[in-house]
Amino acid sequence: MDKMKDLALLVGRVLLALMFVKAGWAKIGGYAGTQGYMEAMGVPGFILPLVILLELGGGLAIMLGLFSRSISVLMAGFTLMASFIFHYQPADQMQMLMFMKNVSVAGGFLALAAAGAGAFSLDARLGKNW
Repeated sequence: MDKMKDLALLVGRVLLALMFVKAGWAKIGGYAGTQGYMEAMGVPGFILPLVILLELGGGLAIMLGLFSRSISVLMAGFTLMASFIFHYQPADQMQMLMFMKNVSVAGGFLALAAAGAGAFSLDARLGKNW
């Protein structure tokens, strides 16, 4: 049963992190457009490198199971904050669907923070429980 739990944690980490890795990579390629969109939404464009670092670096760390608990909490907070800034528009059904999806993803990160990365992770190999 533990193997099944550890396999589920591995697959869950990859699925949770996949959209962040893809989004971080896309922001590099569309830097100017992303920066302009952020500024149009009232977010200073100069923080875009930090957003890319968190999405791409944090996403890869979650996939690998490195610093999993700490980064999961950080990713949950980032996801909730971004959801309220960019998607909380009650009059727009599609934006509210995106908002609720992100709230669910934040919940997944919090569950991962509580459970830990499992045996198939760098955390386990290093003997750490970050």
